[in-house]
Amino acid sequence: MRFARTRREPVEVNLTPLIDVVFLLLIFFMVSTTFETRQALELELPETVSGAAAEVSPVTVVITAAGAYRLGERELTPAELPAALAAEADQAREHGLVVEADGRASHADVVRVLDQAGLQGIQRVRIATTEGIAGDNVPGETISPQAETP
Repeated sequence: MRFARTRREPVEVNLTPLIDVVFLLLIFFMVSTTFETRQALELELPETVSGAAAEVSPVTVVITAAGAYRLGERELTPAELPAALAAEADQAREHGLVVEADGRASHADVVRVLDQAGLQGIQRVRIATTEGIAGDNVPGETISPQAETP
C-alpha cells in the first residue's frame, strides 16, 4: 500500500526579531555606561606657572562664578557650607582640601571657604588652577602648592 508523502516545509528561524533585540540592548548599554557620576561645571580656573600636579583630594569644594558652592554632589548655599564642611572635616584633615574656584568667582566666596577650613582645623588647603606657560593658555589642571591655614 502506498501512502502519499506530505511535503514538509523547511524549518526556518526568523532572525529579524533577534537582531532587533540585540541592537536595542547594544544601544541601552552604550547610553547607560556613558553617563558620568560627577556633574561637570563650566569653570574657568585661574592660570599659574609655578603650580605642580597633585593627586586629587577626596574632599573638593567647587565655587562657581555665580557664587554657588558644591561639595561632592550637593549644591550648597553659603549658610549650609559650614555644616557640610564640618561633616567632611575628618577626611579633609587627613587628605587635604582642594578648592576649585572659577576664575570669575568673587574673592569673598573663596575666602569664605578658606575661613571655614581654618575653623575646622584643616591645615592642607590647595587651590586648583590651570597650567599656563608665560601667558599662554595651555589646558591642563594643576593644583597650586599647599597653603597652610592658621
